[in-house]
Amino acid sequence: MNAPGEFLYGIRQDVDTADLRIRPYVRETPLDYSPGLSRSLGAEVYLKLENTQVTGSFKVRGAMNRVLTTPISQRSLGIVAASTGNHGAAVAYAMHRLRIPGTVFVPEGASPSKLGAIRALGADVRTHGKDSLEAEQEARRYADLKGLVYVSPYNDPQVVSGQGTVGAELARQVERIDALFVSVGGGGLISGMAGYLKAIGRELTVVGCSPEASRVMYESVRAGLVLDLPSQPTLSDGTAGGVEADAITFPLCRALVDEWALVSEPDIAEAIRLGIDQEHQLIEGSAGVALAAARAMAGKFPGGIIVVVLCGGNISADTLKELL
Repeated sequence: MNAPGEFLYGIRQDVDTADLRIRPYVRETPLDYSPGLSRSLGAEVYLKLENTQVTGSFKVRGAMNRVLTTPISQRSLGIVAASTGNHGAAVAYAMHRLRIPGTVFVPEGASPSKLGAIRALGADVRTHGKDSLEAEQEARRYADLKGLVYVSPYNDPQVVSGQGTVGAELARQVERIDALFVSVGGGGLISGMAGYLKAIGRELTVVGCSPEASRVMYESVRAGLVLDLPSQPTLSDGTAGGVEADAITFPLCRALVDEWALVSEPDIAEAIRLGIDQEHQLIEGSAGVALAAARAMAGKFPGGIIVVVLCGGNISADTLKELL
């Protein structure tokens, strides 16, 4: 998959195949109508509840698809991944379900609650680097050294296709989408979803949502090349960190994302509180990013159908205490 055109050519078949492949292991998450957000945004607003997914995040889709497409003889030797938490838990879940060993590399400062979830599923957790990019580089080095399979959080066609199954579900759940709000870190989720929905002929505005404190993909798309930029602390730890220089998601984001939205930390915090108080949904910072972006663009899609992807619900008790 070297270019957006090549990806789009086969994306419908790839995602539909992945949808069937991973179905025994993941949930088809609900698409809930939000009366409150619909009133405030002047549109019909729906929330795709990936916060209720197995392991509490959409990440299990891509991880499961990647592991299941790896020959049994190869994956039985062990799987290696790198993650701030959600992808690590997703890969650990795949290891657990398929009864294979594995190691997950995490950067310093990763959420203790997310690390606990990874360890609870039996994975070996190792700390390396100050952000997700450094952890990914070490994980790849370790996998190459040991001759093991590395499962990228976003830089892999099978992972992107797995994440795209969220789009396949949306296609079954709603006949029209005018605007789709998706949080962006490495870009796997938005690439897979936008690629699938546009490949099946849906006409929609895809909005990439990032925290102001960590916006590497946004700045890279603006510059026309992948940038090596620092990330500041953010509630959206699931989207924080750098992007690999050869990321297949970079050209996809350039081609498929129609608009970008940056949101502040106070707005992310307010979105998390709104998710709990108004929508009765426990969401993490990365899901708050998409919700905050949709609120910031209130009135831009009058009378339209808006879908906001609540990509995860793994937020620590300590973080909640600070926000509530």
